[in-house]
Amino acid sequence: MPTNEEVLNELQSKFGNKVLKSEIDYDTLIVEVNREAAYDVLQYLKNESATKLDILTTMCGLHFPEKKDAELGVMYQVKNLVSGYSLRVKAYFPISNPKIKSVTSLFPSANWQERQEYDFFGIEFEGHPNLKRILNVDDMDYFPMRKEYKLEDATRDDKEDKYFGR
Repeated sequence: MPTNEEVLNELQSKFGNKVLKSEIDYDTLIVEVNREAAYDVLQYLKNESATKLDILTTMCGLHFPEKKDAELGVMYQVKNLVSGYSLRVKAYFPISNPKIKSVTSLFPSANWQERQEYDFFGIEFEGHPNLKRILNVDDMDYFPMRKEYKLEDATRDDKEDKYFGR
């Protein structure tokens, strides 16, 4: 099984400045790439790299309103079922242009996950075979997982913060 350092060096050698950042969190390598490179990086990790990351275990949308021109993002966690090695790939983009290439051709399990992230974050996955809302009503005109609304009424005093980790 390759080490995180070996995989990072491999990705930096192959993709150069398209690998924007990296970190290790709980022994898992996390690489941030630009959105144009996300599909290519995942394809490389699955098919060409020594890692052979053959399954998409998790994919989720990200929303950081304070990150100007990188408010939205997608996180992919991929894994090799034989070796157990896993890695996360993140890509961010502006909320004004919430598009990224679909990875359904690489990982069929991304089909429903991309639909979910479209439904809740408004992320448009270019090339998705059937991108439409999956859990919310079709005529809904907002995306409920974006941090655009307060979660609760700040004037309520019937909840004790200590029970909510505040």
